[in-house]
Amino acid sequence: MKTRQIEELLVARASSDGDGVRLKRVFGGGELSRFDPFLMLDEFGSEDASDYIGGFPSHPHRGFETVTYMLDGHMQHKDHMGNVGELKNGDVQWMTAGAGIIHSEMPQQKEGHMRGFQLWLNLAGKDKMQKASYQDIAAQEIPVLEREGATIKAIAGALTGLQGRVQREVTEPVYLDIDIKDAQYRESFDVPDGNTVLIYVYEGEVGVGDAVVGKSRMARLSRTGSVDLQGKGPARVLLIAGKPIGEPIVSYGPFVMNTREEIEQALIDYRDGNLTQ
Repeated sequence: MKTRQIEELLVARASSDGDGVRLKRVFGGGELSRFDPFLMLDEFGSEDASDYIGGFPSHPHRGFETVTYMLDGHMQHKDHMGNVGELKNGDVQWMTAGAGIIHSEMPQQKEGHMRGFQLWLNLAGKDKMQKASYQDIAAQEIPVLEREGATIKAIAGALTGLQGRVQREVTEPVYLDIDIKDAQYRESFDVPDGNTVLIYVYEGEVGVGDAVVGKSRMARLSRTGSVDLQGKGPARVLLIAGKPIGEPIVSYGPFVMNTREEIEQALIDYRDGNLTQ
C-alpha cells in the first residue's frame, strides 16, 4: 500500500502574540493554500509567568474557526455573546467566529506551567458569515483510544475507529493527540486521498513514512496513501488532517475572507461597531 511521504518540513519559530505572550509559530502567514483548510498553528508554553501573564485581551475574528487545546494551565474565555469558559488541563475550546466575534483569553494563574496549542481552521465562503458560536469540551469528554505503545485522544474527526468530539462536514477536520510510550508503536492511518495531513512533534521524535521528524518540527505530507507513524521512543505528536476548501484565502490579522473587498468590509464593520451585528 502506498505511504504518504514528507513534502515539506517546517521548524516552529519563536514569536509572540496577544499582550506579549511568547509562543512558537508552527505555521501561519505567507502562502497558505498548501495547508488548506488550516491557517495557523501556535504552540504556547512556559514555566515563567512573564511569558504568558499578559494573555490575549479582547480582540475580534471573522471568517474562520479557532481550536484551543490546553495541555496544562488555566485560561478563561469571555466573548461578546456572554459566554465564559474555563480551559484547564486537557480541555478544548472550539470557537466559530463566523460573521464576527469579539473575545478574550486570559490566564487564571500567576505562576506555574502553562502549555497548549491554538489551531485556526478556515470556513468555506458560504459559511463565513454564519452566526458566531462557541463550545467548551472538557477533557473527560474527549474520546481516548489505547493502542499498544500509545494513547490517542480524538479531539475531532473520524480515524482509528474513533469518532472525535467535533465533526465538520465541509472541512472534515481530524485532530489527534498521540502520546507514544515506546519504540514498539506502529500505526497506519487511512486519510482520504487529496486531504491535507500535518504531523507536529512537540516532544521526542517519531518516524513518518521513510523519515524521522524531531521535536518542534512539522511535516506536511503528500496527498495520497496512508499515514504511517513509527515510535522511536517516548514522544507526543499532533496529527492534523482536513479536506481542502479550494477557495481564495485573503487574510489580514484576525480576519480571513475570500476577497480583499470582504477584508475591507470587516475592518469597516469592526471600526463602526458592527462586526457582531
